[in-house]
Amino acid sequence: MLEQMGKAAKAASWQLAVLTSAQKDSALQAIADSLEANSQSILDANAQDMAEARRNGLGDALLDRLLLNPARLAAIAADVRQVCRLTDPVGQVIGGQRLDSGLSLERRRVPLGVVGVIYEARPNVTVDVAALCLKTGNAVILRGGKETYRTNAATVKVIQQALTDCGLPACAVQAIDNPDRTLVNALLRLDGYVDMLIPRGGAGLHKLCREQSTIPVITGGIGVCHIYADDTIDIEQALPVIENAKIQRPSACNSLETLLVHQGIAEQFLPRLSRHMHALGVTLHVDDNARPYLADGPATCVAVTEADYHDEWLSRDLNVKLVEGFEQAVAHIRHYGTQHSDAILTQSIQAAERFVREVDSSAVYVNASTRFTDGGQFGLGAEVAVSTQKLHARGPMGLEALTTYKWIGYGDNLSRP
Repeated sequence: MLEQMGKAAKAASWQLAVLTSAQKDSALQAIADSLEANSQSILDANAQDMAEARRNGLGDALLDRLLLNPARLAAIAADVRQVCRLTDPVGQVIGGQRLDSGLSLERRRVPLGVVGVIYEARPNVTVDVAALCLKTGNAVILRGGKETYRTNAATVKVIQQALTDCGLPACAVQAIDNPDRTLVNALLRLDGYVDMLIPRGGAGLHKLCREQSTIPVITGGIGVCHIYADDTIDIEQALPVIENAKIQRPSACNSLETLLVHQGIAEQFLPRLSRHMHALGVTLHVDDNARPYLADGPATCVAVTEADYHDEWLSRDLNVKLVEGFEQAVAHIRHYGTQHSDAILTQSIQAAERFVREVDSSAVYVNASTRFTDGGQFGLGAEVAVSTQKLHARGPMGLEALTTYKWIGYGDNLSRP
């Protein structure tokens, strides 16, 4: 089955690579319209997935990721239209020169070819990835989690019909709708057809892909994100930033997991933090040094563990640790962080610039929430993933990250129109 999907995707990629921007945008508009026109079939499939997920005891964070409702589906369709409005990077010349030999060289952006994406309980990823791949002339093979296979199948069916109506190959967007996990291992070895693989899921999935894939892998999306509040902060301004980073959407990979607090402000700041977090229903997981300042509540307060520092909560839970100063804060981030998104709250320009230089994450913020690490927020449109590695792409991966380039050399005797 996968061999046939790979062949079909490769053939489709050759057709997509030569489409004009107008043709691609017309197809994307058709997909957005079709998602809205056929929303009930997608929502019905999602309701079945949600019912089964509840029966299987999935946690609140995963249920929130899995859920589709009319508002979320409308937002997904709007994201597709936003991709239409973005500049098509394919064909852009990104450098060139004329050599002493007389050869004129240029580098031109071209599609990658076929992209494989493995993801878990996020049905929005199906549309986001499909839209970005189509905009950049790439075919895509999707493998969502077993929790959302009905939703994904219904969504891809709608997308494929829209492509067919536009005269484009339906196999430009394909989904592995069989939940058998052995198919994941088979996809990892489909290097004869797939040019790049993007896993979007937990640490186990990323480890599997890095170790078993014969296809180049872009890893990321695991966000153990930190904020360091130093001893110069304005508490009134700091608390709303911490609130946004933690609870605006706790199940997101860019939500705050550990708050590092300079010990010099503990007595003044931590009781205020406790009251603020209590009102928001946040449980604090605190180290021994912070506990005396939080023992009287009102926020629920429990002892933090070593494992807590390594993992994503993806819920209304927050680690709080006192640090002696800047060096200890950065050392903690380097040890426990995942190079996703980290921030400093400070009024010191020197501390801010030093934090930006010394924290090696894909996105670093000064007096701003980690929740900004998002393709839409960055003006990239829908994102295919957030890369936390350093080669090819880093941070939110938009359109340019789904292209490569080719060298083109021009000799003499070429008639220009």
